[in-house]
Amino acid sequence: MKFNKIKIIIVVFLSTLQGFSQNILTKKEALKITLENNFGIKIANNNLEVAKNNASIYNTGFLPTAAISSGANYRRDNQTINRQEGTSTSIDGAVTKSYNASLNLNYTIFDGLGRKYNYQQLKETYNLTELQARETIENTYLQLFTTYFQIARLSENKANLNEALSISKQRLQRAKYQYEYGQSTKLELLNAEVDVNNDRITLINANQQLSNAKRGLNVILGIEKEVNYVVETKVDFLKMMNFDDLQQKTLGNNSLLKQNEKNVAISEFNIKINKANYMPSLGLNTSYGWNKSENPATSFLAGSTSNGLNTGLSLSWNLFDGGSTKTRVANSKIALDNQQILLKQQKLSIENNLKNTWENYQNQLFILKTQETNVLTTQNNFDRSTERYKLGQITSIEFRQAQINLINSKTAFNNAKFDSKLIELQLLQLSGDILNFNF
Repeated sequence: MKFNKIKIIIVVFLSTLQGFSQNILTKKEALKITLENNFGIKIANNNLEVAKNNASIYNTGFLPTAAISSGANYRRDNQTINRQEGTSTSIDGAVTKSYNASLNLNYTIFDGLGRKYNYQQLKETYNLTELQARETIENTYLQLFTTYFQIARLSENKANLNEALSISKQRLQRAKYQYEYGQSTKLELLNAEVDVNNDRITLINANQQLSNAKRGLNVILGIEKEVNYVVETKVDFLKMMNFDDLQQKTLGNNSLLKQNEKNVAISEFNIKINKANYMPSLGLNTSYGWNKSENPATSFLAGSTSNGLNTGLSLSWNLFDGGSTKTRVANSKIALDNQQILLKQQKLSIENNLKNTWENYQNQLFILKTQETNVLTTQNNFDRSTERYKLGQITSIEFRQAQINLINSKTAFNNAKFDSKLIELQLLQLSGDILNFNF
């Protein structure tokens, strides 16, 4: 007996030491790591930078274009010229040289307001990409804490299984003593051994599930981390608003609905851009040029040099393009109609999802309270069964059943607790509030 007590003290000491050596990954730390390293968030931020570049003034056509051009030409040939009075001159290897350089500036003064609508469309596209990045971050938030709370759930279940194994080992030890002193049968001892082995197997499987969940969390974090860390298991529930306020907030802030609204705005600008092709286009072009030439003796002029400014306006109006503009306008109107239909469909779908999630959340909170009561009841029953088992008033099978009932009730309570929290996070995402949640 003394030796067994020493062993128990050593095991407890080593377990405590191991607990101190494990790092605690808090929810805030996990969120910080994810925002910095998650691959999906990095891609979303890069896409946002591309949209920002596209919405720049440099991509709108509002600025003029300027170009410098220059050239040189060398020509060598044999020439013969015949004059009216009958004389002629022949030169072998006559060389002609010419040089030119110019600075050209072009600017579109009016293009039927196409540039204006295109610029506004690009800004709406940037806003859409911003909402898409927000949706990616929201989904990552939900994915992160779904996995994080799954680890917390498995950690608490593992603690319960450790406690169950410890109880089963004590029962096995008791069965050995009773069998050695002839107070019980071999069957009691064998049943206790089987239960210990079953509890060990269950604990091994729980450890494997926990390790797998932690490796899954590493993928979301975007880092390679050893799986010997622990997570926070405490769960705090928010004081949720009433359903009407939550519904109003969802319709105003849900990222999917906001994206559909931006798609409608982009389609409206697309119609205006296509209609701009019905209007004339007025352009300004100006250039400053320099030209020089060196001619052979056969030429009337030995050479010439010129420079000067050239400015002009150009007006073009495509009166009829075969109907292509009309077709594009008609198709863009149909695309707008489709976007408006999708917006109505998305709104109806999100409202339905919100109602289902809200009802599920209310039911889950009730289940959580019920399971909490069940834990107290089964714990009381197990404590009484333990005392009666020690006094020999119940069989080991009855004691085992009380133990199983306690484990099942604790597991059910943990599941209800974390399921309720995950549904709460889904409500926060639907209402567009998950990024404002203080973890």
